[in-house]
Amino acid sequence: MLSLQCRPVTRQLLPLALATFAVGTDSYVIAGLLPAIAADLGVSTPAAGQLVTVFALTMAVSAPVFGALTGGLDRRTTLLIALGVFVVGNAVTALATGYGTAMAARVVTAVGAGVINSAASSTAAAIVPPERRGRALAFVLGGLTLATALGLPLGTLIGRADWQVTLWAVAGTGLVAAVGVAVGLPPVRLPAASLGDRLRPLVRGGRVPVLLAVTTLAFLGTYTLYTYIAPALHDATDGDESLLTLVLLAWGVGVLAGNTAAGRLVDRRDPARVLTGALALAVLALALTPPATRALIPALVWAAVWGVAVGFVVVPQQHRLVALGPAAAPVLLGLNSSALYAGMALGGGLGGLVQEWFGLGPAGLGPVAAGVAGVALLWHLATSRAARTRAAQRVVQR
Repeated sequence: MLSLQCRPVTRQLLPLALATFAVGTDSYVIAGLLPAIAADLGVSTPAAGQLVTVFALTMAVSAPVFGALTGGLDRRTTLLIALGVFVVGNAVTALATGYGTAMAARVVTAVGAGVINSAASSTAAAIVPPERRGRALAFVLGGLTLATALGLPLGTLIGRADWQVTLWAVAGTGLVAAVGVAVGLPPVRLPAASLGDRLRPLVRGGRVPVLLAVTTLAFLGTYTLYTYIAPALHDATDGDESLLTLVLLAWGVGVLAGNTAAGRLVDRRDPARVLTGALALAVLALALTPPATRALIPALVWAAVWGVAVGFVVVPQQHRLVALGPAAAPVLLGLNSSALYAGMALGGGLGGLVQEWFGLGPAGLGPVAAGVAGVALLWHLATSRAARTRAAQRVVQR
């Protein structure tokens, strides 16, 4: 492991944070551009929403597979390859004139994005002393959170005239990150983990699949609505993309605030109880979607509250997983990321199917999403109670 001074290390972490910012923006921004993409590609809005579904599903499935395949490479080389794939994928998406080409390009982009997230995190942990590892990870993964708060509304604003411009901007950000990695990052080699090593906690972890199911269900509920957020907000914004950007910014700031508050709360309180409050708030916010999205002011308040609920979910889940096996933390967090993207993919698919089959408008997806979030809450409460019961029984047996 390299022992470096604070300032050089910060310079090395910057391109990693920029890379995760590009990935985060790319993951979220399509939702804000969906009506324009659907019109240009000549498909329905639910069909265009499947671009989000396929991107998220590919990330969920490909991240552990390609993480294992690139495990023998040094992290700088891995990042440069992944960023190259990511940039090319976004460029092809921007140039696409047909739905099939755009879909294939999103698959390619997602493969690169999945490797970037895991490689950036493992590199950040490797290039700092142990006592600075937590801050380094927070700095690099902060790119994802910042993308939620700023990348999505900025991308939507940039794409007002032409949605392809946003994807070119994302590709450019990835290219700048690649230059930073090539110039400023030393070669970093880590012990290679096979695909079997990465998936073993799912088989032997006992409680691990139970916790991952909470992550998947929570984000399935979120993305049942969020994938179609732009058309869902049409009444509130009257189709004005500047106002849409404002509402998306309120949502992103809420996510950022929730994530920050969750980080502080889980150090002082039971993470399971923190998660209970977040899921309950998400159910309430999603259930209120139809009345809240009829006018701008209530939509702004609603978006911020819902964003806070979404921002609270990931940190307690990470905390609970790491507590199960600190030595396996990188693998467990990687699986949680895959579970998150699986929820995103399933949510986009569910939202599209519900609109096609039942003729619901996008805002009508809110109560459906609330129902899914309610299932997540009930599953979390039931499994947490069972875990506490088992723990109490073990104490009595001793």
